[in-house]
Amino acid sequence: MRVKRRSKNRKVVKFYTTCFGFREPYRVLVDGTFVHHLLNHRLLPADDALQSLLSASRPPPLFTSKCVLAELRRLGKSHADSFDAAALLATAKCEHDKVVSAVDCVLSLIGEKNPEHFFVATQDSDLRAKLREVPGVPVIYGLKSSLFIEQPSVQQRKFAQMDEEKRLHMGKSEYQKLLKVPSDGKMAASENASDDKKNRRPISSLVKNALGVADKSKFKKKRPKGPNPLSCKKKKQKPQLSAAQNQGPKADGEAKRKRVRKRKRSHKDSKQMETIFMIDP
Repeated sequence: MRVKRRSKNRKVVKFYTTCFGFREPYRVLVDGTFVHHLLNHRLLPADDALQSLLSASRPPPLFTSKCVLAELRRLGKSHADSFDAAALLATAKCEHDKVVSAVDCVLSLIGEKNPEHFFVATQDSDLRAKLREVPGVPVIYGLKSSLFIEQPSVQQRKFAQMDEEKRLHMGKSEYQKLLKVPSDGKMAASENASDDKKNRRPISSLVKNALGVADKSKFKKKRPKGPNPLSCKKKKQKPQLSAAQNQGPKADGEAKRKRVRKRKRSHKDSKQMETIFMIDP
């Protein structure tokens, strides 16, 4: 179970690093409820526990705010140890002249898009529900003696997908800049005006093509593939003609050589010829 839990936590951290630009050392914003939970379940030292949770190479720095400290002080003796432990943490600057609740202070530090890239550690369920609607805010919470990271919400995944599409495609203003042709004088601009109107495409069609929107669905038809060349027999090469055969017929003026055949005579024919010569006077 621990291996599965650790792999899930790594996937969540990787999602925020790739989509929202989180980098080490990770910064963790802690409220009073989470500090109280750490002390009750003896999850100390807290930076080592969070380092193993985030699979970080070094302990992450912990932050709190003056409004969180004021809220712990108002809770009295029951949270005195939590106040002493939170006072040792670094304080993030909040722009509150008067002390506000810890929930409002944390939300103001996060803002609309979490520019400081904080991991928010809290046990407040209402605060966790509000942070799910803000893009790029990972939430850490505890259950007894173990810590967890919330899975990215639907809103955060949609925002990451839309942000990725914006990076891949160009807007209308950028297309307008590309379509403008620099001209040295009025004459050059007037001469090229007619050609530009003919060759210029409407901006809407260019944007649609860049976004991958087609008028008609185009699918590639599967065509029959050719035979495997390794399984086919090699073609037999035709014998090459000799030089004499390659030469064409000779010209009309040249005389053709006749082939002289020598007749082989047998032994009987030679004897008959000798008898003939002997008979003749």
